[in-house]
Amino acid sequence: MNPRYVPFLSSVVLFCVVAANAGTQPAPRMSKQTRMDLIRAFNFELVYVRSPFPMGKKGLTLKNGDVSPNGEELQNMLAMWGPAVKPGDQARISQILLKNDRIHFEINGGPVKKQKWYQHIQVGGSMGMSTVGGNDSNANPRGSYVDLVFDGYVPELNPQELKELLRPVFDFNAKSSVEAYLDTLTPKLRDAIKAHQILVGMNREMVMASKGRPAKKIREKDGEVEYEEWIYGEPPQDVDFVRLVGDEVVRLESMKVDGEKIVHTEKEVDLGTTVAKSSDEPRPPNAPSLRRPGEEVDTASPVGGRAPMTGPPPDPLGQDGPSSRQPN
Repeated sequence: MNPRYVPFLSSVVLFCVVAANAGTQPAPRMSKQTRMDLIRAFNFELVYVRSPFPMGKKGLTLKNGDVSPNGEELQNMLAMWGPAVKPGDQARISQILLKNDRIHFEINGGPVKKQKWYQHIQVGGSMGMSTVGGNDSNANPRGSYVDLVFDGYVPELNPQELKELLRPVFDFNAKSSVEAYLDTLTPKLRDAIKAHQILVGMNREMVMASKGRPAKKIREKDGEVEYEEWIYGEPPQDVDFVRLVGDEVVRLESMKVDGEKIVHTEKEVDLGTTVAKSSDEPRPPNAPSLRRPGEEVDTASPVGGRAPMTGPPPDPLGQDGPSSRQPN
């Protein structure tokens, strides 16, 4: 080899090695300036929710695009304590905290209410110690949080990259709650709701998103299984009878104007949720109750037969208010 080319070849090899190493180097840690910029950009931002957040002090964890708890564990938490927010709901990011390996986002005030300074003051008397401002519970039923977790440390990110990482739980681009809710569904469910159709296997939210609030609602019992019948339409138009057991549509009966009767009982979509089979299943300990302290259960009230409901459940998509019609 000509000695004149040795320095040139050495430079080329060195450049290739540096370039290769640059491509494999880990992302730098987030700088102090970037932290301040992200907090200013996202704090008090309004977002639409894409994943249900359970009530209580335990929120969600998001890592590598996966949300936990999820599946049956999340469904059990929602059934036990109820949702703080549901897909399609609008929420406000109320606080952002950057920790070693995660970014902590609180929504709607977080799971614990922030006390005023005077609520920490206690005054003693003959009846003992009392707190100035009352002893309001620290629980916040509409607040929760999500931790966006990284490997080892929080890397340098720009606002758009952070929005993409939060995509499984927050929608920053939706124009309405309906759009945000539909975007969380499978194409089959999305098309059915847009066409105002009901599929066996849908849940209550999907039924109301598709057809709105029912004009009539009846609670009945088939053997040991309690169910609700949601009725849409009146003769001489088509009438749909939607039967729900727990939170799932198990039967759809359609009466057409020409007298044709169409019944669907085979599950058309599977949401992976468990439907209660009997009202005799044991109640979980410390489960929430709508009864006041000391109030007894009214055993004289019938559990079977036709019984009108006290009112329709809240419409998650903000559709028309309660109908003035009452079940017969």
